Amino acid sequence: MAGYFTFVYYVPYSEGIRSGELIKISTKGYVVKTWEGEISQGISGAQIFSFSVMDNNPEAIEKLKELQGQYVKVEYVERYRTFFWWGDTRYFIKNVYAEKSPHFNN
Repeated sequence: MAGYFTFVYYVPYSEGIRSGELIKISTKGYVVKTWEGEISQGISGAQIFSFSVMDNNPEAIEKLKELQGQYVKVEYVERYRTFFWWGDTRYFIKNVYAEKSPHFNN
């Protein structure tokens, strides 16, 4: 059991960067609160990237709250599995950056 937990925690399935409009960041749960968010990657909102943020990353949580509704770029790690106390998705945000929207010429 310890070996399984260690593998799931330390070995990522993939890592990457995604960008889009940050349309949601919220905390949810009855007993264990987790941070969950969504990025719209399409003009119509048809492509949604759902992600989680671990509590041990307060900098990312604060940046996401500040950048709500803006275009962002996020670095993430995808895990093989998740646990209910980590979050709802297998995608966990490591870093957040403000990004210029490609839809507007500012």
